[in-house]
Amino acid sequence: MPALPARAPARPPRFSAQARLAALQSDIMDLILDSKLQAGSPLPTEAELCSALGVGRNTLRESLKVLQALGVVEIRHGYGMFVAPTNFDALTAGLSFRGRLSLRQQGKEALELVDVRQTLESGLIGQAMTLMTPEHLAAIEATVQEMESLADQGQALAAVDSEFHRQLFEPLGNELLTHLMSVFWDVYSRIHAEAGMKAASLHATAHMHREIFEAVRAGDKALASERINSHFDGIREAIAELVSR
Repeated sequence: MPALPARAPARPPRFSAQARLAALQSDIMDLILDSKLQAGSPLPTEAELCSALGVGRNTLRESLKVLQALGVVEIRHGYGMFVAPTNFDALTAGLSFRGRLSLRQQGKEALELVDVRQTLESGLIGQAMTLMTPEHLAAIEATVQEMESLADQGQALAAVDSEFHRQLFEPLGNELLTHLMSVFWDVYSRIHAEAGMKAASLHATAHMHREIFEAVRAGDKALASERINSHFDGIREAIAELVSR
């Protein structure tokens, strides 16, 4: 393990315990970066961290628990502490909770999630299309066909809808984008569950996805982006209708 970098002099006392813990968490993250540790690398021992950061063991442990919840560090009892592997679970859980909570109020955060998703998908679809293979297209078409079948049966489309969008951007190999998409669909599935979907709405949704797919298969990037934008306009209307009840 590399030697711990020299630390700056201890910071002056903060006004609250919460502020002091937040500062310590920032110091621990700085130490990880300054030590050039990688995901999976072992952290210094508790004694070494206490000495380097100038804090007591209990205070250190409290901050480490918070950083573990945030996905920064991983504590393996009996083995030690490590830099956590890439993990967006904490981000996903926090955004999902905020979006779902907002559905009981004015829907502000849920609508903001739609704005972000719409901007990402309409902006990245052209790049994803460039990387698509015939196998990608075949998988997407199979999902559209499943969506159409479910619509005919009057069954919910949220899960297969989510899979359609995941498949659209799978060629990019962007893990953060995939997690952000899962956050949105967690919120949107709640809208489906709470608002219900009429048969006509199910068929309209399936048809919209068919149109997006046809534009993608035709290689028309501008049209695909336009149709994705129209799709999200419809989702925005559904959220507005739900929160107005």
